[in-house]
Amino acid sequence: MKLKFFLFALLGVIATAQAQNAGSVSGKITEKSNNAPISYATVSIKDNGKVVSGVNTDDNGTFTIKNLALKSYTVEIQYIGFRKYIGSIILSDNKKTATINVSLEEEATQLKGVNIVSDRSTIEQKIDRKVITVGKDLTTAGASASDIMNNIPSVNVDQDGKLSLRGNDNVRVLIDGRPSNIDPAQLLKQIPSTSIKKIELITNPSAKYNPEGMSGIINIVLHKNSNTGFNGSYSGGITFGETAKYNQSLNLNYKTGKVNFFGNVGQNFGTYYNDGFIKRFDPNVVQKIDVVNDNDSYLYKIGMDYLIDDHNTLSFYTNQNKSNGKGFVDTGIDYDNVTGSDVASIFQKSKYSGPDQVGTYNLAYKHIFKKEGHTLDFEGNYSDNKDTQYSTFDTQTINNDNTQNNVVYDDYIKGTRKLTTLNVDYVNPLNDKTTLEAGAEARITKTDNYYLTGNPLAALPVSNYTYDTDIYSAYVTFGQKFKKFSYQLGTRFESYKVAANLNQGLEKFNDDYITLYPSAYFTYNLTEKNTLQFSYSRRVDRPSLEQTKPIREFSTPLVTSLGNPELRPQFTNSVEINYTRTLEKGSFTTGVFYRSINDQISRILYPDDTDPTGNKQILTYTNYDHNTSYGFEVSFNYKITKWWDISPSIDFSSINQQGVVFAYDPVTQTSSPLERKVTVAAFNGRMNSNFKANKRLSFLLFGFYRGGVDGLQNNSKEMYKMDIGSRYTLLDNKMNISLRFNDVFNTMKYSFDSMYPYAHEGQFKWESQTVYLGLTYNFGGGKIKNLQRKQREDNTSKASGGGMF
Repeated sequence: MKLKFFLFALLGVIATAQAQNAGSVSGKITEKSNNAPISYATVSIKDNGKVVSGVNTDDNGTFTIKNLALKSYTVEIQYIGFRKYIGSIILSDNKKTATINVSLEEEATQLKGVNIVSDRSTIEQKIDRKVITVGKDLTTAGASASDIMNNIPSVNVDQDGKLSLRGNDNVRVLIDGRPSNIDPAQLLKQIPSTSIKKIELITNPSAKYNPEGMSGIINIVLHKNSNTGFNGSYSGGITFGETAKYNQSLNLNYKTGKVNFFGNVGQNFGTYYNDGFIKRFDPNVVQKIDVVNDNDSYLYKIGMDYLIDDHNTLSFYTNQNKSNGKGFVDTGIDYDNVTGSDVASIFQKSKYSGPDQVGTYNLAYKHIFKKEGHTLDFEGNYSDNKDTQYSTFDTQTINNDNTQNNVVYDDYIKGTRKLTTLNVDYVNPLNDKTTLEAGAEARITKTDNYYLTGNPLAALPVSNYTYDTDIYSAYVTFGQKFKKFSYQLGTRFESYKVAANLNQGLEKFNDDYITLYPSAYFTYNLTEKNTLQFSYSRRVDRPSLEQTKPIREFSTPLVTSLGNPELRPQFTNSVEINYTRTLEKGSFTTGVFYRSINDQISRILYPDDTDPTGNKQILTYTNYDHNTSYGFEVSFNYKITKWWDISPSIDFSSINQQGVVFAYDPVTQTSSPLERKVTVAAFNGRMNSNFKANKRLSFLLFGFYRGGVDGLQNNSKEMYKMDIGSRYTLLDNKMNISLRFNDVFNTMKYSFDSMYPYAHEGQFKWESQTVYLGLTYNFGGGKIKNLQRKQREDNTSKASGGGMF
């Protein structure tokens, strides 16, 4: 018993001695503006730049750090949206405790000297991407993400909503760094413009990124909401064209303790009109096309983030989207001027309808090590797409002898696509100058497409097509930063396997290869305000399901669109040089690029051999030979006065193309292949000008010009327009009302001409002249909690919660 008492006493003496030789730091963190406590602020104790201890403040903004050696330390206090506090303390035998009460001041964010204000958008050139922070001027552009994309430098959106970057539509679209199973053209129409925080143009992605997309990646980063308590926002708008189109979304968020719940529901519906003609000169045949799309789309998202402790976060969400669209296409063909033709005219009424459902489920885990910037991320994502299309074709043929006949038949298409993605990412700052990143990913895609047609002329009335891909990859990057120079080297190893099967073996296509995708980045700061960058990467554009599916996409009496299951991937080696200069009232960025492209995938139009009349054409895809391209871009934003700022930009691209087209001989009335070599040049210019009348009211003026393009198959004419708009804020900046008049002079149209496969010209016009009226309202309040969540395919972690996708 005496021995036990002695041991307990000895341990007590040792513990007391250690406590007497250790110090502690405590305090309270508040907001400078209103003295409100800040919870979950990060307090770090550093010794010679290395973190020795740290905690997060509690709900009352207080903290205590114990068992510190008696010496001098640096104290850093950080919190999102506030300026970092850096101070020092000395713990000694005479002063073993220290109290730090700090009031943090809200931060006016700066990007390399460019002030970002909420009213106007700004552009920043980072080491591997151009970042456009979306201000209220861009959100005034329209109801959806698709509406504002044409205002972004180097980005174009055609009349069908399809994106292109630097004149090339082989671009990958990500939402918050994650791919979506929804078609990008449809997806962007469903994202409210007010939900977008910034748009990242990654034209030369590093090995960390998935290598798909020849022209690069467009990553749309949405606003996150993880405030304490209950809060949210509402966004709604009406677009007036030939008829009114409506969109609205409601974001809700509830944060309590360590758990953050978020949800979103949105709706987008309206009727859209598009019409045009294609005129063939020999023989003289005119095809007129009227398209009406009646779209109705719903989506919702629910999820939660759970902060297990200061170092571990678990997140889950599901996103559900359902759209019900009806398309009506009327095609009229006039043969009145065709000598020797028995047919006077053909009129076809076609109708497309059916639901499209996409369900996405995401689970993510993040571990933050004690060393600052040292992280490990796991993520699993499953997406299930079900697409059903019912179509009816009613074709009426009127002959010159006034006789007529009708052919009516139905089509049925059912498609499923299941995508499973698993990935792990590891970041380790080896020291304050060196960073190592590594990761691995598995992507498995399974598709099944069933096609049933009542067309009496169809060679295959029943078809079943499967297209499956298995992709396994791993990457590593290594970077160092010095005083004026920094670099990053990386490579990605990838195994790719594809299996296509039509009607259980009638036609098969398989491909299996292993590839390396290297990347390199070099940055040199000439001065504090002048930066020069060089980058290289290798990328791939793999054939998509739509490009390979040998099943009708759409059909008119003269054109049928099909995929090509034998398409090969196209590979691109890309080099870029960029220069950024920070000005006192703005910034200037410019860059040049060069690309070497093998097996480029492009559209092709050729005669349908199964058509006895020789008039019907097949629109599909093919691989062309080796091509090269180059270009440059310049963007500038400058605040001329307190009430006027401008953001002009231009971009130019040129690509050498070589391929086979078909030329029609009117004498023999046959088409034969012809090899062509052309240089395709494209020029775009934009000017965004903002005028601030007072603190609440502002106006904008936007101009756009796209030059004509002479292509391998078609020659496109120039396009241009001008938009005007205004914005008014009220209710202490919680509500914004936007009004915009798009295409004031109704000049936007797509016109073209070509000699291949026969001499023809055409033009299509859509509802480009519209008036948009939008409203956003933010409600609720509370303090932002610094929940960390994995940001897939982004070099920086983001605050958690909310968001639409």
